[in-house]
Amino acid sequence: MALKDYNTKRKFNETTEPEGKTKKSKDKLIFVIQRHAASRLHYDFRLEMEGVLKSWAVPKGPSLDPKDKRLAMMVEDHPYDYKDFEGNIPEGNYGAGQVEIWDSGTYEPLDNNSKLSDEKELLKELHAGSLKFILHGKKLKGEFALVKMKNTEENSWLLIKHKDDFAESDYDAEENTAKNSQVTKFLEEKKSPNVSKKRP
Repeated sequence: MALKDYNTKRKFNETTEPEGKTKKSKDKLIFVIQRHAASRLHYDFRLEMEGVLKSWAVPKGPSLDPKDKRLAMMVEDHPYDYKDFEGNIPEGNYGAGQVEIWDSGTYEPLDNNSKLSDEKELLKELHAGSLKFILHGKKLKGEFALVKMKNTEENSWLLIKHKDDFAESDYDAEENTAKNSQVTKFLEEKKSPNVSKKRP
């Protein structure tokens, strides 16, 4: 069962994260990127396949600069409904911290000459350790690749932007975060807890 790891790690009586169920988009495959302040700030990069979200944790966040090769650690599959999840994961729970959606949209394989369906082509590339796709997001657009690193940990990949019309040099995901970001607020509060409480 694809979501067994996900379900085992979570206490659904404590967290508002969705319970693990498979589900599919009616039309195009979706992707979502969540900014996640856990023990460390990172970005969760998720691609819909087989009714779940294949997921990678990207410590430095995605980039539109082709020179950046971002480490992406593959983690357990997440349920399709996780695409809408924002909020706080309480202390004592797996991934405790604040989560917000940073970008979302649809995606498709780069290879449009494949005789396979989009999903089957992407799954074939995933198992081969080299995924090439086009993102249609609000922030991330154009061609990307996820490439499995050889001779390293089993789950180490690189997320790389291809050179195309959407490429941008010196891109920083943090500079492209909403001003009213709840994750940023959460991080600031964590850094400087309110010590000015009035003493009786």
